[in-house]
Amino acid sequence: MSENTLQQPPLKKTQSINASTYLALGVAFCVLAPVLTLLWHAFSGDFQHWSGLLQNVIPNSLGNTLVLLAGVAFMVACLGTGSAWLTTAYQFPTRNILMWALLLPLAVPTYIMAFAYLDVMHPLGPIQSVIRDLLGYTSPRQFRLPDIRSMGGAIILLGFVLYPYVYLSTRVMFMTQAANLIEAARTLGCSRREAFFRVVIPMARPAIAVGISLALLETLNDIGASEFLGIQTLTVSVYTTWISRSNLAGAAQIAIFMLIVVTTLIWLERHGRQRQRYANTQRMHPIQPQKLRGIQALIAMALGWFPVICGFIIPAIYLVAESVERLEATGTVSNDLIRGTINTITVAAIATFITVVCGLLIAWVVRNPRFKMGKFIVRASSLGYAIPGTVLAIGLLTPYALIDTFISDSLSFLFQLPPQLYIMGSMSGIIIAYVIRFLAISVGGIEAGLSRIPPSLENASRILGQTSRQTFFKIHLPLLKPAIGAASLLIFVDAMKELSATLLLRPLNFETLSTWLYAEAARGTYEEGAIAALIIVLAGLLPVIILAKSQTKSNY
Repeated sequence: MSENTLQQPPLKKTQSINASTYLALGVAFCVLAPVLTLLWHAFSGDFQHWSGLLQNVIPNSLGNTLVLLAGVAFMVACLGTGSAWLTTAYQFPTRNILMWALLLPLAVPTYIMAFAYLDVMHPLGPIQSVIRDLLGYTSPRQFRLPDIRSMGGAIILLGFVLYPYVYLSTRVMFMTQAANLIEAARTLGCSRREAFFRVVIPMARPAIAVGISLALLETLNDIGASEFLGIQTLTVSVYTTWISRSNLAGAAQIAIFMLIVVTTLIWLERHGRQRQRYANTQRMHPIQPQKLRGIQALIAMALGWFPVICGFIIPAIYLVAESVERLEATGTVSNDLIRGTINTITVAAIATFITVVCGLLIAWVVRNPRFKMGKFIVRASSLGYAIPGTVLAIGLLTPYALIDTFISDSLSFLFQLPPQLYIMGSMSGIIIAYVIRFLAISVGGIEAGLSRIPPSLENASRILGQTSRQTFFKIHLPLLKPAIGAASLLIFVDAMKELSATLLLRPLNFETLSTWLYAEAARGTYEEGAIAALIIVLAGLLPVIILAKSQTKSNY
């Protein structure tokens, strides 16, 4: 009798989460639905598209994509790793400011970076004009820099925006490395440079790989910068195949190639981490920065601030100057831009709320280690963040059409309402796409927050007679507020600057700040587009400032 009595609470607990479990599985299936739809479109369409795509579209787009990925990977590895080591191993003037300033390019989306530099680096723009004045030239025909609308220009611009992913993960690794390993290498006759390449870099290789993989996923998701700079990537091909040629099957087939590239990147990153495992069994002795003086300190300052100047300061100054010029010329902001701002905030806020609720549901369901499907639900819910926005949008078109048909037919039968598009014809389609795309942020952040709550608190609450629901609202939810707040902020900002999925799923006459900027850049009207870009950058500064504060607290 006593054993049966002791076993009853777990049984009740298991029964109480059944509804939540089904909801979590439903959310995971919604994330998988676009991928399944893409596979269906790709293999059920006319296979003549395959031959045409393989001959005319995919070779060029795939080649450009691979070259872009390789170039960005090399650049972010050099900039991120170099910046992380410089601020960890050396002491020089402005180092304390530089440690958090190196994160500022995260606030600038890739398409805004391209938008700004297309005007700044124009043959008649400010930089080339100043260079010609210094050299004594009077015309662009006499002297002009290489055109930024090129593969090299795209690699450089994306590298300056995305290197903080490598800087963040690698600097944490450098700060936790034991200095005695470097000292041992120096004792064995290695120079400082040899110790860096033979000890420091191999130890930090897993962190570098994580940062590079995140930067490459952002590169694959980019559509604005690639199109502005004239690079025909797979992402751009998906968009043009659907929009310009109205070829959904062809767009889905190209999207399958993109999913193969994404899956390969993720597999390579995880395979590299599995094979590269390091452990320091000696007593921790953090690296002490070497103090630089004179010309060495000046060189360190110049090298450290160079990526910040190129990746944030120059585009920020440009956006502020263009916005001020526009406001001084007109004295007001257009109503279309105001509506775009309201639309952006509304969609981002609703998507953030739903995404956090879904993430909280999944994290709560899978917290039990005995739940066998927990790993599947977490991985399925995280899949959306790895799928580029254009691929996700193409995969959602058919589910949206089926749901719209069902809703319209039902309402017409019950209430004699005229048929219409309830999801694709409203902001609902964009919101659902944002929820699927950014659910990984919510699940990851809240799951990490739950792991820091001791199980003894829940046990004590249950002993005192509280139900599982009461324990959640009285114990877990208050303790999860910091994790929920951080996840909400990241999701809100990412939703505000999302371009790829929004371009394909927005209803008619519905503009967000990102699509407004895209349209202005396509028309060549940079002044008003700069205002929209500035609003997005200012919003993006919020999580960067919070992240910088956390980095400052961890500084030794």
